[in-house]
Amino acid sequence: MDVREIETSPGLVFDTSVGGPEDGPLVLMLHGFGVSRHFWSAQVPALAAAGFRAVAPNQRGYAKGARPDTTDLDAYRVDRLVGDALDIAAASNPGGRPFHLVGHDWGGSLAWAIADRYPDRLASLTILSRPHPTAFAEALALPDGEQRRRSGHHTAFLDPDAGPRLLSNDCEWLRTRLGKSGVPADKLAAHLSVLGNPEAMEAALAWYRARGERQPMKPTQVPTLYLWGDADDTVGRAAAEGTSRFIAAPYRLEILPGVGHYAADQVPDKVNALLLEHLARHPV
Repeated sequence: MDVREIETSPGLVFDTSVGGPEDGPLVLMLHGFGVSRHFWSAQVPALAAAGFRAVAPNQRGYAKGARPDTTDLDAYRVDRLVGDALDIAAASNPGGRPFHLVGHDWGGSLAWAIADRYPDRLASLTILSRPHPTAFAEALALPDGEQRRRSGHHTAFLDPDAGPRLLSNDCEWLRTRLGKSGVPADKLAAHLSVLGNPEAMEAALAWYRARGERQPMKPTQVPTLYLWGDADDTVGRAAAEGTSRFIAAPYRLEILPGVGHYAADQVPDKVNALLLEHLARHPV
């Protein structure tokens, strides 16, 4: 695994974990909140060994070279984040062939959006934790309030003092949450090396502050693998199992017993096996 800088335009340079032959089928992997490109550190070499071109960037705001002013929320709108992913794919994908897309948490939200808007660009979709947006919206509206409680931190992240609170006491909130979810100490340290400073944290929170209303989304038309741990503290069973109703393509839900929100950190070998099997079923 190497680290390379990918410049998509002036002022946007993404530090990126890469592996595998440059002409191999592209697998683009998008991380979520609280982690970084290091989330995929076990997947990049496994994919490379299988002949894929694996690319896992620190995304907008997480990458020092791609960090617009965090008070300019227009710079962190979903369309900009989706555009970054497509630009990184274009820079990493000679010939513009369809590519495999993998997303976790916020990266999963972007992956669902890309599959919705540009299904012809994708060979397959793999999602960790984040349910289909329509299933998520339905779960949020259930009268039992379970999913709304699980997602309460989304609202808390909108507070102006959220950044300092998350960084206080040596990033106690993130250390506690990731630790309880089974993230190993070395991976936690790697993520905090990216996110554990005021500039990066404010940029990561800008994703939430810039999101706005969730847009309606069609049933997904890309072959999809969805990995959900039944100990995920942010996504309940209703949203996870409800996702199947919004996939209009080959679909597999894999429930990971005892696994939390950060499956690639917690059970990397299991994620690798499922991911490689899915990609083999849907070759470019």
